[in-house]
Amino acid sequence: MSFVGIVLVSHSLELVTGLKKLLVQIQPSVPIAVAGGDEEDGLGTSAQKIKEAIESVYSDKGVVVLFDLGSSLMQTEIALEWMENSENVKIANAPLVEGAYTAVVQSGCGSSLEKVLRAAEEARQMNKTIS
Repeated sequence: MSFVGIVLVSHSLELVTGLKKLLVQIQPSVPIAVAGGDEEDGLGTSAQKIKEAIESVYSDKGVVVLFDLGSSLMQTEIALEWMENSENVKIANAPLVEGAYTAVVQSGCGSSLEKVLRAAEEARQMNKTIS
């Protein structure tokens, strides 16, 4: 069985590496890749690293990319322009942690790209406190 791949993009490699560690415990079968830091492994983002991360988890099921801050989005868009086949890659408008969590759970259920994307984006409405 193949799953929708998940790519985590951040200005900090440590942030996405830690998040991946958490997510793998939830759904070890879902392919997850990270792209964090700039070309010199400092803080920043790298379109090349993002492209490589997407390609490493790409399958016919597709890939959902989650990101932390604005320039991560811009670098992801550049990475997609560099790819020959990016129609099955979707960028989620979602919070990084909560969106990645729900996306990984949905992907692990064998859901379609659209359902995984929708689950990630619905995390924006998640109430994290009891009121």
